[in-house]
Amino acid sequence: MNTAQSSPAGVLAAEDLGTVHLIGIGGVGMSGLARLLLTRGIPVTGSELRQWPALAGLRALGGTIHMTHEPANLDGVDTVVYSTAIPADHVELVEARRRGLRVLHRSEALAATMTGRRSIAVAGTHGKTTTTSMVTLVLQQAGQDPSFVIGGEISEVGSNGHHGSGEYFVVEADESDRSFLRYRPYVSIITNIEADHLNTYGDLAGLEAAFADFARLTDPEGFVVTCADDPGTRRLADVLRAEGRTVFTYGVADDADLRMSEIASSAQGVRYLAGLDGEPLGEFRLSTPGRHLGLNSAAAVLTAARLGLGVTAAREALAAFPGVRRRFERKGVAAGVQVYDEYAYHPTSMTLALETLREVAAGGRLIVVFQPYRVYRTRDLQAELATALAIADEVVMLEVFGPGEVRQPGEGGAALTAAIDLPAERKIFLDSWDDVPAEVARRVREGDVVVTMGAPPISLLGDELLDALVGRAGGTATAETPAPVTGVAPAGPDATALGAG
Repeated sequence: MNTAQSSPAGVLAAEDLGTVHLIGIGGVGMSGLARLLLTRGIPVTGSELRQWPALAGLRALGGTIHMTHEPANLDGVDTVVYSTAIPADHVELVEARRRGLRVLHRSEALAATMTGRRSIAVAGTHGKTTTTSMVTLVLQQAGQDPSFVIGGEISEVGSNGHHGSGEYFVVEADESDRSFLRYRPYVSIITNIEADHLNTYGDLAGLEAAFADFARLTDPEGFVVTCADDPGTRRLADVLRAEGRTVFTYGVADDADLRMSEIASSAQGVRYLAGLDGEPLGEFRLSTPGRHLGLNSAAAVLTAARLGLGVTAAREALAAFPGVRRRFERKGVAAGVQVYDEYAYHPTSMTLALETLREVAAGGRLIVVFQPYRVYRTRDLQAELATALAIADEVVMLEVFGPGEVRQPGEGGAALTAAIDLPAERKIFLDSWDDVPAEVARRVREGDVVVTMGAPPISLLGDELLDALVGRAGGTATAETPAPVTGVAPAGPDATALGAG
């Protein structure tokens, strides 16, 4: 076994980890961490059950991937990393503890890689991945070469993990399991605070208290960035300022430090004017539509400005921003039908995404294929989820994806379908994944927009829908191909690694 060295003052650093084994290495959160470790020259192994696309890139970087989960995979390993989704009785986790190996949650291992850098941690109920990607791009455009790990779903630009030469480290901070409290940011960005993960926090007050604790971990020489338009983050900003902490805000609110105006969104993209401290900054544009994406971009502009990097790089980076995988991602076109994929599963983010897709559909219909994420969320937010889904013309519902959870009678996809205020013929619950492509192909017509939305596994369904549409029409599908960028390593979700970021 390799011998891990102690870091100065007892602070765990990446070089202390020795050979690292990641359980569920193909998941987007884990694969980003693995890529970061490998590019730092740290030996990495991992276990998986499916050949996700990310694995090829990790192997090319020197990673050893085992396509099984078994004790022998830990031979020669010093540190074992797991995510919240890995059960306590997982065979490799049990074996690691039996052997006395160092066992770390993904967030602990990620925190170790941040030592010696100024970290920028992005948190919030929704918008984290997009904002993290935008901040990273802006820093890259400004010549900073930041390190970064983007969790949730992989960005179409750069990579989901990179070891840069610059002083900054950009990370998506996950509040779902309190793991964001392990970071010590130089800059904390909080996009919004809404009721979610109440199985962890009990109520909204408990969730808001945790975000306040996260913000208080920010370096006194750094600062906190919050949205002036969101009630939750607005309350937080007031609390932090009363404590003497440095907080900068963005949004359309009159008192925002970076104030947005004349926001316009269409199928061609979003544009807005911005001013900082009362001084005009000019126009900013994104080629991806959605007012909410404009709001996310303002956080990146404000962060760059307060770091002293100016806004020119921000303007240029945002104009070239191609979007984030599983965030308003167009999978392709077949039989005159556009197929999109969207990660949204919280009612607010679903509403924003569906309203934007309405702009894209124009005269066509909007058909949503939805897989709810987590039983507790589906139960507690059923009315709000149903209201969001009613924006669509038709809904095809799958069963809730909730690893380790137990559905009680009256809970789940069928109950949510019944709650949607649409005529019976315009909504359907299917408990078999295999039945979905044919059902969608039967319902759509030329000019429609179809979106797969919700829990991570549904991202795999888009290609099957395109194939079904091609089969119905007897033609071909036009798939979307992301622009080639160094380091791209598309990753699929793995149930063993969900919740990893």
